[in-house]
Amino acid sequence: MAADLGELLVPYMPTIRVPRTGDRVFKSECAFSFDSPESEGGLYVCMNTFLGFGREHVERHYRKTGQSVYMHLKRHVKEKATGAAGGAIPRRRNGKVFLDLELNRDFNGEDYEYEDEAKLVIFPDHFEIPLPNIEELPALVTIACDAVLNASSAYKKQEPESWDEEIQVSRHARSLRQLDNGVRIPPSGWKCQKCEMRENLWLNLTDGAVLCGKWFFDGSGGNGHALEHYRETNYPLAVKLDTITPDGADVYSFEEEEAVLDPHISEHLSHFGIDMLQMQKRTENGHHTDNNARPRVSEWEVIQESGMKLKAVYGSGYTGVKNLGNSCYLGTVMQVLFSIPDFQRMYVGNLQRIFDYSPLDPTQDFATQMAKLGHGLLSGQYSKPPMKSELIEQVMKEEYKHQQKGISPRMLKALVSRGHPEFSSNRQQDAHEFLLHIINLVERNSAGSENPSDVFRFLVEERVQCCQTRRVRYTQRVDYCIQLPAPIEAATNREELLAYEAKRKDAEENMRAPPEPVRARIPFTACLQAFTEPENVPDFWSSALQAKSAGVKTSRFASFPEYLIVQIKKFTFGVDWVPKKLDLAIDVPDFLDLNRLRATGLQAGEEELPDLMPPIVLPEDTRDNSMSSIDSPEIDEAAVMQLAEMGFPLEACRKAVYYTGNMGPEMAFNWIIAHMEEPDFAEPLTLPSMIDPGPSTSDSPTGATPLGNSPPEESIAILTSMGFPRTHSIQALKATNNNLERALDWIFTHPEEEESDALSDMADTEPNDNAFSNANSHSDSTLSPDRDTSGPRIKDGPGRYELFAFISHMGASTMSGHYVCHIKKEGR
Repeated sequence: MAADLGELLVPYMPTIRVPRTGDRVFKSECAFSFDSPESEGGLYVCMNTFLGFGREHVERHYRKTGQSVYMHLKRHVKEKATGAAGGAIPRRRNGKVFLDLELNRDFNGEDYEYEDEAKLVIFPDHFEIPLPNIEELPALVTIACDAVLNASSAYKKQEPESWDEEIQVSRHARSLRQLDNGVRIPPSGWKCQKCEMRENLWLNLTDGAVLCGKWFFDGSGGNGHALEHYRETNYPLAVKLDTITPDGADVYSFEEEEAVLDPHISEHLSHFGIDMLQMQKRTENGHHTDNNARPRVSEWEVIQESGMKLKAVYGSGYTGVKNLGNSCYLGTVMQVLFSIPDFQRMYVGNLQRIFDYSPLDPTQDFATQMAKLGHGLLSGQYSKPPMKSELIEQVMKEEYKHQQKGISPRMLKALVSRGHPEFSSNRQQDAHEFLLHIINLVERNSAGSENPSDVFRFLVEERVQCCQTRRVRYTQRVDYCIQLPAPIEAATNREELLAYEAKRKDAEENMRAPPEPVRARIPFTACLQAFTEPENVPDFWSSALQAKSAGVKTSRFASFPEYLIVQIKKFTFGVDWVPKKLDLAIDVPDFLDLNRLRATGLQAGEEELPDLMPPIVLPEDTRDNSMSSIDSPEIDEAAVMQLAEMGFPLEACRKAVYYTGNMGPEMAFNWIIAHMEEPDFAEPLTLPSMIDPGPSTSDSPTGATPLGNSPPEESIAILTSMGFPRTHSIQALKATNNNLERALDWIFTHPEEEESDALSDMADTEPNDNAFSNANSHSDSTLSPDRDTSGPRIKDGPGRYELFAFISHMGASTMSGHYVCHIKKEGR
């Protein structure tokens, strides 16, 4: 028999490999589905590529690659028999099989037992060889099988713990001396012992002193008393008070001058009466609420509908997504995306075509993994109701809540987060940021085919007005999300908030327990109103005055998307530069009509700002120190002297009179007040006309360049320094609203040779993208999908919306908490 098996495997020996260092063995999940060794058909692992395939997909891989030898893994799971066996350790057959296998359900060792089965299968005849079979198999095959069975998880290398590799353990942590001085730190009401600072407070772990920090480059964040204390005492370690969680805290070593890890932080804090496990209320899924405030029970319970008699739903579109540690941001976003018909059609509707044309490694293909997740969510295969016998058993055990298996998005997460500094970690992430990241990947991978993210894309019209001349400029840009401010001053319960704040301060000063928190209630209409209000344009240069001036900007919708993504800006930065979440509630209406926010374009009676760029400011060494009488501009010297007599620098006065067009000392005085903080305020007046302006500027008055929506020169320089052609760099910046990161993506997905001749020959200063058409080209053409073949497609709708889904962030901190999504399906 041994000879027979050996001879049988001889033709396939060249295709059987032993996994090398760096090879990932996918023995827990199919590359095309969520089938696993626990599934009915088990899992087939290719003995050449080490990719895993469910029964439904292994034939495709065999036909595509000709690879015939697979290891078939099957895990048999059953509930443990009660009685004598109760409480025994889970029983295993083939002890080493699946040594490092991620389980697809949470096994309780006391309730379940399982048996693992492995065999080699040779296609296309499905000839099976049970394993282990050391005596009968060739040595190379035995070694390869053993290596596959004992291989580590395919994802372990991709999921480093959030800080372990970045921050080193302090050399003082093990031997830290702590004084028995009776200091006990209260749970709130902290302030610096040397000043009144209540932010950026650090607890010295030797003597319990609470002092302020000062480690920010601009000097903000404190008065440096914690550092002073170290210089006086040499007590090396301090912990930031508002970062303490059951998982750890931010620790700084003054002596090592860097952030460090303290493995004994729990004991060091308990010395001062701080029980880390009590600092925060843990929730079932491992996330936590903010440690400074009492847990907001109502928020967590209301959003998760705790305590309510909810009926479990199963089947197509009702499949849960497992939380991979802190991946709730991913699960909620993907649930919402795959509730949109365009995403369903693109990835699930084209499932067979995507799978048939997937590359040899489907785990690294975006379309394949999106199709896999979409099918997992929509097929109902992983969301089946319990059998009647199981229900009876649950009732007998008084367990009414049947948990569906759900699906694990581990393969998609590994792919979309690869190389991303944040999403590749296990830290809590921002759902809005991840949504934009996914839309970016969808855009990048939809070149030349249907693009489901078209449903989110819209045009924003920005109207900028020069306050002095009242002249205007209209520009358009593409966007995917509207960010609404949350104006706290518009709260409808202001009196209640003021009363709560007074009670909170009183409790803090008297070291009493804080009062029950009161949340600001802001109408959604107030958020919309704040969005439409004019805002000041920083550093505005008026092309009408050819000088810096005051400008205001308003934004309106030039087109309405099919699905409107709205983000309420509930996060801000505290004085210690730590992002904080505003504690407020906003009632979002079920129906929304935004027609009043539709853009109007240039109105009758409005005068446009000239298409001129600001003059180029030359470096100091290239300036001509003396201005010849030929080049000297016309300047009202009487006005200059009048201003100089007020004590302003002479050169600043000359610039003020020149840039305000000799309109008198009063106008020039206003210019001085607006520009006196600038670094070049008192430097001599230098005009572009004093140097050779080059062919692009020769026709422009005073050397100003045509505006033409030209990107910032420094951004162009960064891209050209990377080796990209100047014209291609300008196109990329224009197509991405001057966003450098997105411009790089654009360059990689729009190779230069594919651009039309018209694009290649386009002058640097001429706008081309009709989709982002420069403000001043208002034609009568409608915004249709076919209107512009070079830019992204813009759809336009009526501007009326129905609330379809929302994602809630629970918790008071940006660094922790939990995301939950609600989606309207079948009218519910």
